[in-house]
Amino acid sequence: MARRTLLTETVWDELTAPPTSERDLIKHATLTRDDLDAVARKRTGAGRLGYAVLLVHLRHPGRVPGREEYPPAELLDFLADQVDAAPADYDRYIARSQTRREHLSELMGRLGYRAFSGPLVREFVEWMTPVSQQERRPDRLASILIDELHRRGILIPTRRTIETIIHHARRRGERITHLALVGQLDPEQRNALAELATSTPDGDLTRLAWLKTAPLSASARSLRGVIERLEAVRSLNLPTTMREAISAPAFDRLSEEGLRMTTQHLRDLAQPRADATLAAAALRLEERLTDAALDMFDRLLGKAIRRARRRTADGAIETLRDIIGPVTLINGLCRELVDARGNGQDLMSILNGRSDWASIADAVATVDAVVKPEKADIRKELVERYQSTRQYAPLILRTFRFSSAPAAASLLRALALIHEMYDTGRRTLPAKPPSAFVKKAWKPLVFSSPGEIDRRAYELCALYELRDRLRAGDVWVEGSRKRRNFDDRMIPKATFDVLRAEGSLPVAAPSDPAEYLDQRRTQIAKELEDVAALAEAGALPDAELKDGVLQIRPIKAATPPEALDLSRAAYGLLPSIKIPDLLTEVNGWTGFADRFVHHRSGLPAENQKALFAALLADGVNLGISRMAEASRDLTFRQIAWAHDWHIREDTYIEALACLIDAQRALPLAGIWGEGITSSSDGQYFRAGGRGEAAAEVNARYGTEPGVKFYTHISDQFGPYHTTVIAASAAEAPHVIDGLLHHQSGLAIEEHYVDTGGATDHVFALCYLLGFLFSPRLRNFKDRKIYLLPGTTAPVALTPLVGGSIRENAIRENWGEVLRLITSIRAGTATASSMLSSLSAYPRQNGLAVALREIGRIERTLFALDWIKNPDLRHRTNAGLNKGEARNALARAVFFNRLGEMRDRSFENQLHRASGLNLLVAAIILWNTRYLEAALSNLRDKGMGAPDDLVKHIAPLGWEHVGLTGDYIWNLIQSHLPGELRPLRARSAAQAA
Repeated sequence: MARRTLLTETVWDELTAPPTSERDLIKHATLTRDDLDAVARKRTGAGRLGYAVLLVHLRHPGRVPGREEYPPAELLDFLADQVDAAPADYDRYIARSQTRREHLSELMGRLGYRAFSGPLVREFVEWMTPVSQQERRPDRLASILIDELHRRGILIPTRRTIETIIHHARRRGERITHLALVGQLDPEQRNALAELATSTPDGDLTRLAWLKTAPLSASARSLRGVIERLEAVRSLNLPTTMREAISAPAFDRLSEEGLRMTTQHLRDLAQPRADATLAAAALRLEERLTDAALDMFDRLLGKAIRRARRRTADGAIETLRDIIGPVTLINGLCRELVDARGNGQDLMSILNGRSDWASIADAVATVDAVVKPEKADIRKELVERYQSTRQYAPLILRTFRFSSAPAAASLLRALALIHEMYDTGRRTLPAKPPSAFVKKAWKPLVFSSPGEIDRRAYELCALYELRDRLRAGDVWVEGSRKRRNFDDRMIPKATFDVLRAEGSLPVAAPSDPAEYLDQRRTQIAKELEDVAALAEAGALPDAELKDGVLQIRPIKAATPPEALDLSRAAYGLLPSIKIPDLLTEVNGWTGFADRFVHHRSGLPAENQKALFAALLADGVNLGISRMAEASRDLTFRQIAWAHDWHIREDTYIEALACLIDAQRALPLAGIWGEGITSSSDGQYFRAGGRGEAAAEVNARYGTEPGVKFYTHISDQFGPYHTTVIAASAAEAPHVIDGLLHHQSGLAIEEHYVDTGGATDHVFALCYLLGFLFSPRLRNFKDRKIYLLPGTTAPVALTPLVGGSIRENAIRENWGEVLRLITSIRAGTATASSMLSSLSAYPRQNGLAVALREIGRIERTLFALDWIKNPDLRHRTNAGLNKGEARNALARAVFFNRLGEMRDRSFENQLHRASGLNLLVAAIILWNTRYLEAALSNLRDKGMGAPDDLVKHIAPLGWEHVGLTGDYIWNLIQSHLPGELRPLRARSAAQAA
């Protein structure tokens, strides 16, 4: 049976192509003085040029060009200029095969190159084996192998030989991985793993399928279901050291395979692969179930708070109704006394004349009871509803082992005490239980009277403190991926110290805090002086500072009518197209579908129709079942298989980068922007159906639960990153993630967000990472500026000062700040997870305080610039408008199921968000290319289309794109590759 081709023609051509771009030509085809001396010894121009072509091919890509192969024109031109020859001389050179052989022999000897020989296959299989355990994709393995051949001075062999080496190295690497992973298992553990692929007692599911279908809605019953599954995985008694036996990438790959494979497939696997795959899947499930249970615990406590808040508000309304009568009675008495005093009457006679003092006394008692401040404390409501929390708290304390930093030691002792009381049935607390963790707000409830502690309040206080400490990272859980020790997420301190000593930290700030503070002190003083001078002269542009109150006039964004006319004319020429055809055409331009490689083999999808249908199912929110019904010639099984094995977050990221890079390379995109600025914003989607129970509520969007898709878009309209966040989650922590973790060629320098994305911590991180952070500041009067010690604000700006920067906090924690930034740059942790933890830390945490103080410095500088610089305000507003306009297109594409998010798992929600963003990017790319053609057509017909009008035309239209109906997948285009569809003819009305 023939072995499957691992490297496509396209990939092989890319790996072995000679240089053609200007940058590559300069790098690989610039001849050295020794090269030129050797070339000069050839008598004819043909000899000199042919010799140079051979030389460059041997060095890069590292092969001998074929006898019939003609070099690219760019390479011939570049070399001809250096060797005093004409490109046409090469035609005479290739006619003389003897000269070519002589030159090749000379170059091989001079450069020390040797041809690849058969015995080297085994040597390179052994060398590639550990590499293949880290990386599975054939194209990347081929690139690594070719680089090693270059290093050793060995010419690239045939594609077949390269594929043979990769094939055997991958098989050998897999076998070693499997043996290493299961080497610690005894027969009993192997039997337990095999039972995962057998049916549960009810016969409906296999045990593995049951483990994977944990409930997601936040309830005590669901939490019990998750923990039941977690205990089942723990009962396998797999060694905790198993994961250390193989590399992290190999483990991740193997565990994901186990979770994606069907039960039948798992049963058919040979040993030891079957045991290794099931063991990795089980270990990954243990980690996921641990995080799922802790997530649910967090959400249950959050739900209890929301319910307590609602009940407190409802109680206040009910109380208000109850006291209307008593307050009316008391108000009547007071009014009568006030009037009597004004008329000079005897007040005592009026009081003595009242006969309803019993009613007045009852009214006063009623009002006294209502106005007590503790009545409005939601914590009291939580304590009264203690039993609802008591349903699941013992499960959490029994199931998980908590560890902590010294600052949380009191909390852990309290949790151990509560756990012991749950287990033994003890009902009373000891005389002096651990209580250092009890915060001020809880003390009136916990210490209800001198010498007494309310047990229910004590337990609830400990549980809510546990939630906060887990969020912060100073309490962590063994076996959790999300609740790890904060310090473990940073690069090792020893590594950081070496990097800092060598001066190679990837941080855009001085390594010495004194230097940073001195720079900022000088800058703030200068900015204060400039802004004060403008304010005193009444010369602030579009702003006014009067009596200490700053007012900035709103920006009025206006599109010239001529630009609107031009946009309508251009879009009127765009041909109508169905979304399947649009994806096919865009793939023909970019090959983005090849980025969706198989999880195991690393090869592109063989059934490209099924892949496109799976992508569309995510992007238009249709789902696989309904997509199968709407697609001709495709079955549910085909689409589901493509989705399960080819669609992952990493493949979505690579495919999106492919589209973004293709769009930004078009000339029209350069008119919209330089690709160096971007904005980000969250788009809310309501949760419905099965997804409703797992979603969260954000008061901004009403009482309906939902999620947000948080998307970054460049100034060229390319949506280069997206993620899913809870509706109740803050957007600010996710700003940095998009700037760092996209794979496109965009080099963002300045980023815009709305007010919700602007926090002091984000200001600090953006500066330290080298980004200009430009949020749109609303309600400026609430945004105070902060001064460094020794800096004094001019009188005109004194009302804007909110306080002083704590310099010592920055100096003392500067090293940890730089370590955090280095960790984020290195990818050991995401900025969003670190910021979320820091925002949950207690106030005394030095790193959090230092970041806040740095952020206040950077925010002060930005605020002063915002006041005096109308260009900054206009630039920020324009950038944000592009993102908001993109949201309208996304809403139109995500139309199925009423635009509701009905997926319950985060992974599926992320697939929906990524699929939507990929479709939006494809439409934007298609629109950009066809708008170029349309504008060119209009210019040819005499209609003016200057750049200052074209820049107002956004590639976000969708009226010409057919998003609904049956989906017909025709991968054969009706027009030639590289050509565009015919534009529509303009009507007489349009021409007029």
